[in-house]
Amino acid sequence: MSNPKTAPSSPKPVVRNGWVRKCDLDAWLDRYLPVPTQVISNEEYTPIPQTPQQRRLEKELIAQADAHARRLGTDRRSFLRTSCGMALAFATMNSVFGHFFRVDASELTEPFAVAENNPHVFIFDVQTHHVAMPSQAPHADQEFLRALLSLRGIARRMNPALKDRAPMIEDIYLENYIKEVFLDSETDIVALSALPGTSEERDVLTPDVLYKSRTWINDVTRSPRVVSHGYFSPDLGQQNLESMHAQMEKIKVDAWKGYTGVARAKGKEGWRLDDENVAYPALQLARKQGVKNICVHKGLPFPGDPNWWSPMDVPRAAKDFPELNFLVYHSGFRDLQASLPDAADGFKRNSHVPWVSDICAWKKKNPQVSNVYMEMGSTFALVVSASPMLAAHVLGMIIDAFGDDHLLWGTDSVWWGSPQWQIEAFRRLEMPAELTQRFGWKPLTADVKRKVFGLNAARVYGVDPAAKRNPMPADYVEKLRNWYKQSAAPTPSHTQYGWVRADSLAARA
Repeated sequence: MSNPKTAPSSPKPVVRNGWVRKCDLDAWLDRYLPVPTQVISNEEYTPIPQTPQQRRLEKELIAQADAHARRLGTDRRSFLRTSCGMALAFATMNSVFGHFFRVDASELTEPFAVAENNPHVFIFDVQTHHVAMPSQAPHADQEFLRALLSLRGIARRMNPALKDRAPMIEDIYLENYIKEVFLDSETDIVALSALPGTSEERDVLTPDVLYKSRTWINDVTRSPRVVSHGYFSPDLGQQNLESMHAQMEKIKVDAWKGYTGVARAKGKEGWRLDDENVAYPALQLARKQGVKNICVHKGLPFPGDPNWWSPMDVPRAAKDFPELNFLVYHSGFRDLQASLPDAADGFKRNSHVPWVSDICAWKKKNPQVSNVYMEMGSTFALVVSASPMLAAHVLGMIIDAFGDDHLLWGTDSVWWGSPQWQIEAFRRLEMPAELTQRFGWKPLTADVKRKVFGLNAARVYGVDPAAKRNPMPADYVEKLRNWYKQSAAPTPSHTQYGWVRADSLAARA
């Protein structure tokens, strides 16, 4: 007879083309951990298999959490939802990867110690997303929506009323976005960022919806909490310029977001930011409009030719348009596979990180160019969970080349769940002495982290970090009732969305 305390109460995940949903795997194993223990994909890239260190971390974290929960008279999942549970996760990462995270022993048992040792700082997350509801985007690309839903799925076990309900599209709507970004994390301000699509009609998150979400959140909190992006696709030529005009007139965008590896024009695969005939008319219009911030997805290439996603078309555009700011989303990080072996030996043989090292080398040779900023969304989550050594190396390299005033905090939420674990990871991360000695990387001081967490983005977007900001009201779900059905939950889920390789099932058998 199975033991009800140990036997999985959720069904075994369904394998779809070699993938399983991460949230389904966690529900099956009753394993909701504060930090990821394997790389998660949104189907835009193929994740690497769980590494031996990640397997060890998962095993040790579960064992340690069980022991702490027993001592406190609670269950493992309840303990891991606490600030002490989060501290335990980073203490366990130290035991597996080496000492990279600052964790005081008292934080494992005393919540006040966690609060005392980790005071709040201003946090401006410049890369967040949700999707539009059917009434807002009736012709949205259903295949893309399914891919995005694969990143998310509210855990059925987190709310008894929902335990028999499969993950639904509502999980990536505005309601849950608000919960996980503003209620389950310390984030103060966000940029709602545009998503790529094959056409304006089929977009899953239109600029108009971004504007409505921005307006609604700022109105309901009676304070500035959200800035929003417009979407531009220069490959469309005059059609793109007309769209930029319309967006500016109707919704007053705060920045433009583009995906150089996604072309909307028929017969094209991508476009380059330094193409005088294609991209420069759009940049000239942005300059004329007074929209200074140009955000481009660079690195983490989608399927197809990866070269469209290289950041090396940014330098010339930045030089030719010194009045504009160019925000390199994902910091141009190409992939984990190429860098993990080098991180394993502390970069003693090879310190090159594809694409990140290249754009940093350009910046070192061109210190006079001051309008390029590096952004951390998804890249930090990937590297810090797979190899804290790689995370420290990438951050050290970027800060050395661009300065600690040109690195921006972003998390790519809600795809990774609540951004709080990433906030905790960066807050606690320390620069290893061996990287400082070998490469001259500077310590990640409290002052550096304050700049990265929010002060840099505040300067770029013209936001006052000291301005009074009201919290999200407790009845925000009621206020959203006329948008879509209520399905809120009051506690952090630690649900990690997206897909993992199907061989994850065999590894846990």
